[in-house]
Amino acid sequence: MTTPLLEMRGIVRSFPGVQALRGVDLTLQRGEVLALLGENGAGKSTLMKILGGAFAADDGSIAIDGRPIRFRSPQDSRRAGIAVIYQEFNLIPGLNAVDNIFLGKEMTHARFIRHTQQRRRAEELFRRLGVVIDLDAPCKHLTTAQQQLVEIARALAFNARILVMDEPTAALTSHEVECLFTIIAELRKQQIGIIYVSHRLNEIFTIADRITILRDGENVGERPLGEITRQEIVSMMVGREMSGEFPPRSVTPGAPRLEVIGLRGGLAVREVSFHVGRGEILALTGLIGAGRTETVRLIFGADRRDAGEIRLDGKSLRIRSPQDAIAAGIGLLPEDRQTQGLTLRHSVRENFGLPNLDRLVRFCFVRARQERDELRQYIDALKIKMSGMEQVAGNLSGGNQQKVVLAKWLARQCEVLIFDEPTRGIDVGAKYEIYLLMNELAAEGKSLILVSSEMSEVLGMADRVLVMHDGRVTGEVDARQAAPEEILKLAMA
Repeated sequence: MTTPLLEMRGIVRSFPGVQALRGVDLTLQRGEVLALLGENGAGKSTLMKILGGAFAADDGSIAIDGRPIRFRSPQDSRRAGIAVIYQEFNLIPGLNAVDNIFLGKEMTHARFIRHTQQRRRAEELFRRLGVVIDLDAPCKHLTTAQQQLVEIARALAFNARILVMDEPTAALTSHEVECLFTIIAELRKQQIGIIYVSHRLNEIFTIADRITILRDGENVGERPLGEITRQEIVSMMVGREMSGEFPPRSVTPGAPRLEVIGLRGGLAVREVSFHVGRGEILALTGLIGAGRTETVRLIFGADRRDAGEIRLDGKSLRIRSPQDAIAAGIGLLPEDRQTQGLTLRHSVRENFGLPNLDRLVRFCFVRARQERDELRQYIDALKIKMSGMEQVAGNLSGGNQQKVVLAKWLARQCEVLIFDEPTRGIDVGAKYEIYLLMNELAAEGKSLILVSSEMSEVLGMADRVLVMHDGRVTGEVDARQAAPEEILKLAMA
C-alpha cells in the first residue's frame, strides 16, 4: 500500500468554551481530490488552519510522505509544500499578478529584484494552468476567477504539493466553474493533492474522488464518491435523516401585494415589472450580471432609481432610502451579509436592535429588557446557536449570521422579505432550516422574493420564477413545471 501524501491523525483543538476538533483523522493521496464536507461549525476551517500553520493542534500528528512534521507558523506549512486558498483571497489589490505571486519570495540578485525572470516564471505558471492573464493589471482590476488563478499560480510558484481550496466557486459564473474544474483536472495529472471544501454537492460529485465528513468536530465518515449517495452525505452531515433537500410546500399564493412597474436604474435594470402575491415565493434568477441584485436594491431604496413605481397593497410607495422601505414593511437580507447585513464587530444584541431602535428607544435610552426579551424569542424560534446575546456577530457561523439578519427583520413585522442569495456559503443543515423558515413566513401570508443562482434552489423553493438577462426580465415560468434547460435558455437570452 502506497504511503499517503498527507496524514493527519487524532487532531485535537479547543478554544475557550468550545471543543472544535475531537481526534480528527484525514488522509490525502497524490493526484487526489478529497472533498471535505460538514456543516458550519463542524471543524473544517479549524482543521485546515492547523494544516496551514495558522493554528497549532493541542494533540495529534501530521505526516507528509510518511515523515512526521510540525508547523509553528504558516511559513513552515508553505515550506512543506502546502498552500491554502481561502474564500477571501490573500492578494494585495494594488499589485499586479507577478508581484503578488512572488510577494515575500522575490527572485533577487545582489539584493535587486529580477523582474524579467519573475515575469517569465509567471508566464510559465499560467501556461501550465492553460490560461492567459494580464500580468500588468493591478489585481483589483481582475475578475474573481482571474484572482483565484493568481492564487493558484502563487501556490505552484512555491512548489505546493498539497492545495486546499475553500469554497472556490462561491463567486464564479458557471463558465468560470467549468474552467476551474479543467485546471483542477490538470493539477491532478501533475500529482498535486487537493482538499476541496464546498457546500455545493453537485460540484462534489463532479470533481471529487473521495469525501471526508466532519460533524461536531469529529470525523463521521470517509467514502469514495462512487459508494455513497447524495442523501447519505446530507444525513451524515446533519446527523439525522432528511426526506429531501427542500421541505414540501402547500401554500396557494393569494392576490398581488407588491407590484413593481417599469423599474429602471442605470444600465443594470431596464424596465423591470413584476408582482408578488400574498404567501408567494417568487424567485429572481439569471446569470451573474443579469441585474437581479441591482433590482432588489432599487426596491429597497439602497440605490437610486431612475424611473418606475413600487406599490404595496395597491398603494404607491415613495422609497428614496432603506429607511423608507423599512417603514413601508419591506426587509432585505443582502447578498453579502458580512458587509451589508451585519456590523461584525458588534454583538448579536446590538445587530438585532439596529433596525428596531424606533420601537426600542425611549427618552434617548434603549429599553434593554424589551430588547433582550424580543431577541430571546427569535433565538429560540430560529434556533440560533451562540454563546450569548453579547457574542460578537463576526464569530458566528455563516448560517447563524444569516439567522440574526432574519431575526431583526422579523422583529420589524415586514410584510415583504427579499432574500438575496440566502444560502450562499451555508451548509445543508442550515439551508434546510432557512427553507423551513421561508415556508413558514409564506404560510403566514408574507410575500417573499428569492434571488438565487442555484437552479435546484430556485426550482425547489419558488412558486414562480422570473428570469433576467442584461437588466431585463426575459421570461416567467411556473417553478413546478419548469425544466432547468428552459430557465437557462431564458437566462442566456
